Amino acid sequence: MSLIYTLFLPLFSALVAAFYSFSPKNKLLGYFCSYLLFLSFVFALISLYLYANIEGAFVLAPWISTINANFGIYVDSTSLAMICVVSLVATCVHFYSIYYMQNDEKFNKFFSFLGLFVFCMLILVLSDNILFMFVGWEGVGLCSWLLIGFWHTNTKYSKAANEAFIMNRISDFAMLLGIFLIYLNFQTFSFFHLSSMLSYIELLNEDNTLTLIAALLFVGAMGKSAQFPFHTWLANAMAGPTPVSALIHAATMVTAGVYLLIRLEPLYTLTTQVSYFIACLGAFVAIFAASMAVVASDLKRIIAFSTLSQLGYMFVACGLGAYKIALFHLITHAFFKALLFLGAGNVMHAMNDELNIHKMGALFKKMKITAIFMIIASLALSGIYPFAGFFSKDLILDYSMHTEHYILYAVLLFTAFLTAFYSFRLLMLVFFAPSTDKNHAHEANFVALFAMLPLVILAIIAGFFHTKFFAFTNAQELKSDYLLIAISLLVALSAIVLAIFKFRKKEKQCSCKIRKLLENEYYIAAFYELIFINPYLKFSNFMRSFEENLYSLIFEDSKKFILSLSSKDCKDGHLTQHIMFIFAFFVLLILSILVVMYA
Repeated sequence: MSLIYTLFLPLFSALVAAFYSFSPKNKLLGYFCSYLLFLSFVFALISLYLYANIEGAFVLAPWISTINANFGIYVDSTSLAMICVVSLVATCVHFYSIYYMQNDEKFNKFFSFLGLFVFCMLILVLSDNILFMFVGWEGVGLCSWLLIGFWHTNTKYSKAANEAFIMNRISDFAMLLGIFLIYLNFQTFSFFHLSSMLSYIELLNEDNTLTLIAALLFVGAMGKSAQFPFHTWLANAMAGPTPVSALIHAATMVTAGVYLLIRLEPLYTLTTQVSYFIACLGAFVAIFAASMAVVASDLKRIIAFSTLSQLGYMFVACGLGAYKIALFHLITHAFFKALLFLGAGNVMHAMNDELNIHKMGALFKKMKITAIFMIIASLALSGIYPFAGFFSKDLILDYSMHTEHYILYAVLLFTAFLTAFYSFRLLMLVFFAPSTDKNHAHEANFVALFAMLPLVILAIIAGFFHTKFFAFTNAQELKSDYLLIAISLLVALSAIVLAIFKFRKKEKQCSCKIRKLLENEYYIAAFYELIFINPYLKFSNFMRSFEENLYSLIFEDSKKFILSLSSKDCKDGHLTQHIMFIFAFFVLLILSILVVMYA
């Protein structure tokens, strides 16, 4: 029952908030929904304790009997770990939203969407079959559209929501084809049955069926986790309220792609070509996103690029077969990334929604607690001992070296340098560099800081549980290589020192070509606009014009013609001709009906 409570308490929260969505904003409703999410987290912990040594599936309700698809729950170490992370981060985000959305008239509606978002993510995580998972998959897509475009009267925000929705639908189409192929070849949607069958149907891959299925499902994962070339929506999704950004980036939507690969480990273990492609693409995205973060000026976009980059690390781990290491990095990343976003929310509130870090500075004295929280999150992101990111990210680096993927290791190591550099560039420009503007910034209130506290603690200590985590997930832990650890620490620390030295004063911006290229994010969005959007707009305008002209020709012009004839006849007093014209029209109409009936 604890799993049922974990799953349905967020839905109950969403329904209660929806009932009051058109009522005046009410903080008590926000607290009520937040405590429901906290209860969901408590039941997730109870489930972790009760089912720690159990693996299996059970049916909640029948669904489509002809194809044997049910609403079912799959319990194993992966799903148990995920529900704890999702419900914990969601609880923090809910409490934080009471502070962040306190002046918004649509306060109640926001909590309704937020609860529904968490419920859909829990469906995705707990589902025992890929078809039911797809329901949760589409649910988070719908909720992200509602939340990114929450302030939909702003055209820019509305476009960002639509972009996220459309990009995901394109990749989801590929995923749906992959799901159909699974059923056609295995007659099941169940993860458990699929794993069992894959263990003795290796020969099926002789005709590349498995490779095709794996590739199609990975396209779905690429869209949800915003991997290249579907990455453009993620940075633009920063238009949504900051708590939404924290939830999407830390524990829900963008991690769903990584979770899909982890859940389908038996499939990707057999399809080595696809797996290697995943690892290469992950490494590319890691450095690609980090390079854009180095010069970005938008506070939230920098953190969004950081998410893309860290997702790249997770995909490398999955591609190389280290699925539990990828899951461990997903979990630690959830804590410090949510913390970074909520800290950014505090800064935005203090700066009247200003996002340009070049217009900030000297905020440390005014926002000491937020600054310390963000420094902790940045140290974890940079992989500095003893913070959480050190343990999880270093494991990916070490694994790529030990499996002799030296180029991937080199790319990830350089990305680690860039990560530490842009993280401390952000901190220096926001909190320590001299301020050019007079501002009246102030620290966030108690509720916001209290909501961030669990994330601060976990960003510091979560890494120390790596041994227990790998024992819990029955994964073999990689032995520490102190030389590799020393190298990665040295790289990260040198980047931090460089950033502190370089940005202790305001950043001197050059107009060199490489900076322009990075600031424009490699012109990929412009390329999409040129190749896809503009031709589509022209085609749409042409079709609209064609439809309007055709309608005008059939109805408007004929109407004008008839009216002109009748008015002319009446004006000239030719009543007989007028009656003859009406008679001829009815004869023509009757003949047309007869032709249609007997043709």
